[in-house]
Amino acid sequence: MELTGIAALPYVDAHTAVVMADTDTVWRALGEVLDRSFGRPRTARYTRLVGCADHASSGPRPLAEGATVPGFRVVAAVPGRKLVLAGRHRFSSYAIVFRLAPDGVGRSTLSAETRAAFPGWSGRLYRRLVIGTGGHAAAVRRLLAAVGRRCG
Repeated sequence: MELTGIAALPYVDAHTAVVMADTDTVWRALGEVLDRSFGRPRTARYTRLVGCADHASSGPRPLAEGATVPGFRVVAAVPGRKLVLAGRHRFSSYAIVFRLAPDGVGRSTLSAETRAAFPGWSGRLYRRLVIGTGGHAAAVRRLLAAVGRRCG
């Protein structure tokens, strides 16, 4: 999926955290947390079950364009500033855009914006299960908190 295709996906939600570290440190921690969180065997099984094209980690580390984590491909990577992940499976096309910005001395703001389309009746049901239950929001908040802990 290209960046223009991501912009066309409907907005789902956004979450923000202030992290007590500079953006370069947060960038490294974000990549490590994504690899650890999505690198679990159950994630690989889930991505195969729903039909994700990318169900294994591959490519350069720290994350760069073309690299993958289960369920996602890196579409854009600007170290210390922006990381764009996109994916697709039977029930959804989706992307998450991480943005980092300095927020004073030794602090950064890390945000995660999710965009996704859920076509058809099965997509609507999947949206209800993942988004409607609050599961997605909780998972993103946990991920942002894990980045903060990794920096601490």
